[in-house]
Amino acid sequence: MLNRQGALTPELIERRVRELGRWFHNIDLNGVQTAPDHFLGDYPRVKWQRFAHAVPADLRGKSVLDIGCNGGFYSIEMKCRGAERVVAIDYDDTYLAQARFAAEVMGADIEFRKLSVYDVADLGERFDVVIFMGVLYHLRHPLLALDLIREHVAGDLMIFQSMLRGTQEVEPVAEDYPFSDVDHFERPGYPRMVFVENKYSGDETNWWIPNRAGAEAMLRAAGFAVIDHPEDEVFVCRKAERSDWAAPVYPSRGPR
Repeated sequence: MLNRQGALTPELIERRVRELGRWFHNIDLNGVQTAPDHFLGDYPRVKWQRFAHAVPADLRGKSVLDIGCNGGFYSIEMKCRGAERVVAIDYDDTYLAQARFAAEVMGADIEFRKLSVYDVADLGERFDVVIFMGVLYHLRHPLLALDLIREHVAGDLMIFQSMLRGTQEVEPVAEDYPFSDVDHFERPGYPRMVFVENKYSGDETNWWIPNRAGAEAMLRAAGFAVIDHPEDEVFVCRKAERSDWAAPVYPSRGPR
């Protein structure tokens, strides 16, 4: 995998890492850490170690789409597992530049595109594995994003992660509730999301933060079945049937 080892000296890598600005992904580039002082520690490796067992270890012959690739950590890990093709997209030029450099140092053949999650239809293909990690809560229209992924690029498996707040409890949701029944809205395990009007943790791009039940409910509504929950914020999903109401654009008429 590290077929370019020795092509760049540690001093050159260190200099380029600093030129590329502040990294959110701490990646070990031949001994150079890109974000050694990350407030979450060795992130995202510490999170990856808690759910890596739930991702297929052998991805030979498989295609992978990494939506919101950031510094490229997960894209590189997918190449380490033998993925035949990895496409990584992000809308932030700084993140894309960082990810391209990380892939170059690590000798990882990854295709990078400047696209947002709302543009995934432009790719014109489906992928065996879709990675959608750490993006949902940064979106003004999160359910639309899940709908578009389901509609246009999800082939079978999706690895999903979102920041969650609230209880890990998940309350079974009834098919319907009378208009006068409001108690369920207040129960901790009922699906919910909180809206961040200004900033959260100093970040103005944090918009919607679900609880666990809310994340699972949105995945189901978009047409995904949760098959594993290997880490507090991570859900392994497969494509499933979805309601007649579900569509990337609100239907002009109800179900027929």
